[in-house]
Amino acid sequence: MPHAAWTELEAVARRDADARILDQFAADPDRLSRMTLDAAGLHLDLSKQSWTRAGLNAALALARAADVEGRRAALFGGEPINSTEGRAVLHPALRAPDGADFHALGDAVSAEVEAVRDQMRDYAHAVRSSIETGATGRPFETVVHIGIGGSDLGPRLIWDALRPLDPAIDVRFVANVDPRDMAEALTGLDPASTLVVVVSKTFTTQETLANAEATKAWLAAALPAEGMNRHLIGVTAAPEKAAVFGCGRTFAFRDWVGGRYSLWSAVSLSCVIGLGWDVFQGFLDGAAALDRHFLEAPLEANAPVLLALAQIYNVDGLHRPSRTVAPYAHGLRRLPAFLQQLEMESNGKRVRRDGAPVGRQTCPVVFGEPGTNGQHAFFQQIHQGPQVVPAEFVIVASTLDDKSESPLWSNALAQGQALMQGKTEAQAHAELIASGASEAEADRLAPHKTFPGDRPSTAIVMDRLTPQALGALIALYEHKTFVEGVIWDINSFDQWGVELGKVLAKAVLKDVAAGAPSPDLDPSTAALLTRLLG
Repeated sequence: MPHAAWTELEAVARRDADARILDQFAADPDRLSRMTLDAAGLHLDLSKQSWTRAGLNAALALARAADVEGRRAALFGGEPINSTEGRAVLHPALRAPDGADFHALGDAVSAEVEAVRDQMRDYAHAVRSSIETGATGRPFETVVHIGIGGSDLGPRLIWDALRPLDPAIDVRFVANVDPRDMAEALTGLDPASTLVVVVSKTFTTQETLANAEATKAWLAAALPAEGMNRHLIGVTAAPEKAAVFGCGRTFAFRDWVGGRYSLWSAVSLSCVIGLGWDVFQGFLDGAAALDRHFLEAPLEANAPVLLALAQIYNVDGLHRPSRTVAPYAHGLRRLPAFLQQLEMESNGKRVRRDGAPVGRQTCPVVFGEPGTNGQHAFFQQIHQGPQVVPAEFVIVASTLDDKSESPLWSNALAQGQALMQGKTEAQAHAELIASGASEAEADRLAPHKTFPGDRPSTAIVMDRLTPQALGALIALYEHKTFVEGVIWDINSFDQWGVELGKVLAKAVLKDVAAGAPSPDLDPSTAALLTRLLG
């Protein structure tokens, strides 16, 4: 562990806590140019972060001491950086151009990636051109995508961001085991023109299989048995289980593709069908461009590295355990939910790679809503609450038909300015007097209209929400998450924390089947189960 670098960062952060962000622009004339950069079509501005020049330098020294560059090479080299499961982590291979030469634990994988991409492209074209039809010969008009977690959040984000207003083939998503979710997805659909894509790495995920069984029954009630399997597609690393389930065709991905990093693979087949291959290829190209930037740019000009260091500086240096992400684009409304899984499932860990306690805060709580919606909800807290919540504004200059959306993005600029600048009680008092308030009324209201300011934010700007820009944005956050895990010395690629609840849920379902709680249940859970059993 780079103890000296951590000690230096914490010492500088204690000094930076008294240095107001706004004052740093005058104290450091090069601040803006050093803390803004462009990468793969994205523009990042980290100049409103809380660090001084010394703080940024200390953060960069920490990254070097943690060997971010060496670990980055291990990631792209296909080494077993998922140490608890002995796996490589090679989502960059999924978006690399044809002719790449990625290896997972020494085995070449790029040819296999290209073969699956060809299969996806050909099948999507067949569906979109009505060559591939259903059991009755009807072309497919709707895809129902069934998955959960990484098998849902990524494709759902892609579809929301890139879908046409009136798609030729619609895509609907089902994740929750609550039957209401499935009922809403199937309402108004004709089984004869509906294609169901079941996405599960192991094809054993409880929620996904329950929803898949319900959909299969819905299809079977309306379609002839012969040809019904054409309506069921499996995307899995266990194709034999998908075949037993009744899938007429399967698309594979490997165990070096983690769920929350799998949207670059056949997991997004539904989106490829709905959007067309050229759109998805642009998405892959944008991510590959960000991969090249991450590999080649020096740390001090490396977008994922700087974004990660800003978070670590806030979390560990200044003890700010949460962060909000506000995408100022309706198409990115699912981005906060996607990042909750990407970051909190990856880095919500309490032990280092060697099993010893981390001894410091790791991943913050990530939350958000699209702007300007969030401004009328939780922004009150981030402006005037006692705790400091760093903010991230994702800004799209044009969200529809190449028209500038200045009423939208001007709000993002104003929010970042207000968080940094604030308003003193004296300023609030003077404004009240100028508006005609009495001295007594101004004295009473001024404290309520005071904003402390000095609250950090980062802006990520794109001209338009193109497939390339979306791919670059998601890859940016993936590599940011990886860099943070390297510096915290944790494994960002396992997720044991989701397992215990799943195991216990199976035990509770046995008690439900028995009609009574088992003797080994704790009193609270037993009482709740008894109540729900009626």
